[in-house]
Amino acid sequence: MIEAWYIVVSFMLIMYVVLDGRNFGAGMLHWLVAKTPDERRQVVAAIGPLWSWHEVWLLSFGGTLLAVFPRLLASAFAGYYLALFLILWCFILRGMALEVGGHINDRLWQGFWDFVFVVSSFLLALLFGAAGGNVARGAPLDANGEFSMAFFTDFQVRGHVGLLDWYTVSVAVFAIVTLGAHGATYLTLKTEGPVHDRSESYAKRLWLLAIPLWMVVSVETWFVRSDLTAGELTNPAVWLGMLVILFSAYVLGTGLKNRREMRAFVGSNLLIAGLLATGAATIFPVMLHSTLAPENSLTAYNVASAPRSLYLAALWWPVALLFTAGYFIFISRRYTGKVSVNRDNQGFY
Repeated sequence: MIEAWYIVVSFMLIMYVVLDGRNFGAGMLHWLVAKTPDERRQVVAAIGPLWSWHEVWLLSFGGTLLAVFPRLLASAFAGYYLALFLILWCFILRGMALEVGGHINDRLWQGFWDFVFVVSSFLLALLFGAAGGNVARGAPLDANGEFSMAFFTDFQVRGHVGLLDWYTVSVAVFAIVTLGAHGATYLTLKTEGPVHDRSESYAKRLWLLAIPLWMVVSVETWFVRSDLTAGELTNPAVWLGMLVILFSAYVLGTGLKNRREMRAFVGSNLLIAGLLATGAATIFPVMLHSTLAPENSLTAYNVASAPRSLYLAALWWPVALLFTAGYFIFISRRYTGKVSVNRDNQGFY
């Protein structure tokens, strides 16, 4: 039961990163792929109807985590308090930029919110990337499973670490490039004209850049958490994840090469999902590693709710998933196809 719930919470987090990650990428590239007000309107119209819906997966992830792994949620929320509030403010600013940026037909007003949109999207990609680095590296958990973290300490990866160090920053850089490539691939699918052409060019460049960065992060991860290597070789889930990564990289590469936009976008989604799923399988059963002493680490088994709570949660979760999947299918069909300044209904955007 605990293993099944670990898969469930991992699935919801992966769904969120895959879906909203393309919005982060599109936001980061907003000024690069769109040069005129009409072109910027295209970029926002490509994600405008969907951005808030994607955050439902993040909220569902947090709610399920509270129900099945409450001790982990309590420890992480207290320890990562600063990072969580930074993420929250970035969410607020991004939402404001999307919702109010087009209400006044004035370039100063719209230019300011374009700036907020780009910066908040960039910071969200950076913060989520750093969060992934923190999960892989660990936190300074004490014997009670509690910790507190400064923004940074001595930039080392062991002992009393901070939110940022050389490893978490490198993972954040990889996340920025990867989500930027993911967003460019999505814009290639959803837009036309000059925005489409620039997005296609950036998608190819950023995916090529992501390859060496992934190799660097993999080597760094081996140095930071060498204990994970032995488990990878004997874990069938890790091997399955690697197969997904290789297959999705092939689909993505051939899609970009042959200008088959949907094929490239499917490969982009699968690649990010494969990377995250492989990472989740690698660290299991540890959910938060202690950089002070391994015995202080929080595992899925010592942070899980009582069996009765897990069974009760198993009753309502499939029903919620059914509604979520139904709405996901509806909204995806409703906003299928390319957007243009002649078709969207995003006001001045």
